[in-house]
Amino acid sequence: MTASDLLPLPVALPLLAAGLKLAIGQRLPRTQRFISAGVLCAVLAASLTLLVAADRNGPQVMHTGTWPASVGITLVADRLSGLMLVVSAAVTLCVLVYSIGQGMADSDEATPLSVFHPAYLILVAGVCDTFLAGDLFNLYVGFEIMLTSSYVLLTLGGTAARMRAGATYVVVSLLSSVLFLVAIGMVYAAAGTVNLALLAGRLAELPSGVRLLLQLALLTVFGIKAAVFPLAAWLPDSYPTAPAPVTAVFAGLLTKVGVYSILRVQTLLFPGGRLADPLMLVALLSMVVGILGAVAQTDLKRLLSFTLVSHIGYMVFGIALASRGGIAGAVFYVAHHITVQTTLFLVAGLVERRGGTTDLLRLGGLARISPLLAVVFFVPAMNLAGIPPLSGFLGKLGLLRAGVAAGTGWAYVLVAGGILTSLLTLYALAKVWNLAFWRAAPLDLCADGTVLESDEEPAAAGENGASAVPLPAGHAHAASLSGRPITTTASPPAAMLLATCALVALGLSFTVLAGPLTGLADRAAVELLARAPYVTAVLGH
Repeated sequence: MTASDLLPLPVALPLLAAGLKLAIGQRLPRTQRFISAGVLCAVLAASLTLLVAADRNGPQVMHTGTWPASVGITLVADRLSGLMLVVSAAVTLCVLVYSIGQGMADSDEATPLSVFHPAYLILVAGVCDTFLAGDLFNLYVGFEIMLTSSYVLLTLGGTAARMRAGATYVVVSLLSSVLFLVAIGMVYAAAGTVNLALLAGRLAELPSGVRLLLQLALLTVFGIKAAVFPLAAWLPDSYPTAPAPVTAVFAGLLTKVGVYSILRVQTLLFPGGRLADPLMLVALLSMVVGILGAVAQTDLKRLLSFTLVSHIGYMVFGIALASRGGIAGAVFYVAHHITVQTTLFLVAGLVERRGGTTDLLRLGGLARISPLLAVVFFVPAMNLAGIPPLSGFLGKLGLLRAGVAAGTGWAYVLVAGGILTSLLTLYALAKVWNLAFWRAAPLDLCADGTVLESDEEPAAAGENGASAVPLPAGHAHAASLSGRPITTTASPPAAMLLATCALVALGLSFTVLAGPLTGLADRAAVELLARAPYVTAVLGH
């Protein structure tokens, strides 16, 4: 068996497991959890194998059914897609463990097993399919798989808030899907194929106006998926209402699928940076508008949602530079941001469970009440802000150096915007630290997970300065996977905390292994800009 024979596994295994779990239903809960975790471990192992093979031997290609590239479905794993597969597999495995812990803690046996797990595995299959797609239509199929499963995950429990957010999300996603189909039709009409390797040669033969129209159509679609400004208005209202593990995997992965698609088509199909200046403007507005929105927020989830939009701008900046340093910086930053942003949303779920809310004005004292929770927030927060020597600093430094090396007016503006965005990110996260962790705890938050009733007098407080009356279900702000209110707890469930700590460690590993990872990102950039390795591997000549 060769490495290329493993290409279907990251897509096929989650789909097969999802079908099996739907057939089992609510029976055998322990077996179902074991199946989910085992499948994602297998996906991670296959992804690592593909990454090593692609780095050593060049892009790995499989033509399904032995059909030629011009008419069949082609799966391709080069250095970029291999790295994305590994990072996404590691992140989705940790989020699954977190969700298992949350479901067990909330006694949600039915919804997580019969609905959440199959939908989650289908989402993983869709993500893997987009990274491996060797043609535009298969890329579209991957997007649709993600849309179908993500709508289920976003509306788990059927609460009013989740249904409203889900409706907004699905309308935007369906609109982008229609635009994507139109763009694919235009590409096929103009070039006679949708295979990426074939398009790399045929698009160059088209008139420049037609090429520009096709490029704008594809960038618009992927810009919606990536949530770049001004196409990101839907995101801050859609993500925060979902359960913590759903929000985390959406924030960490789904927008990066859009970034990956932009990176792929810009380097393979439309080289030369013709739209470099408009992309730089989009990157600048995404960074500045996004971080200004984050600074204005007082809810932790919404604040993190705006920082997500902001930091997409860094990746678009690297793509717009279209240089070896810019592309390498973008690749490194995508891998870093997937991990760190997912971690912070999982931490937000732990904060919600401990304090009953993510409203920063109603939180406080978490550093004293739960020191470990403070640590697992502080480390990824400083990483996202770009504090040396963490990977966030290294990624931003690489992008800023590439911008200075470009030496253009727009590049210098983006360098200044990147520095400003990094400082404002630090300010926004410092505000979270001061309000939720550092200041004194409000009277309604006790060390043992009980709260002061709104109609109780402080004089009746116990030794912790608050009433020993447990939080009624109707007063809880956090919600379980099935949408039911949950009660705050003095310490988070072990599985939830373990999964979060594992992601913190993964984020720190990017700093410890910065040399090899930077080298891999640089080799990926060289391969993307050369184009020949990808085209030769797919077409055989």
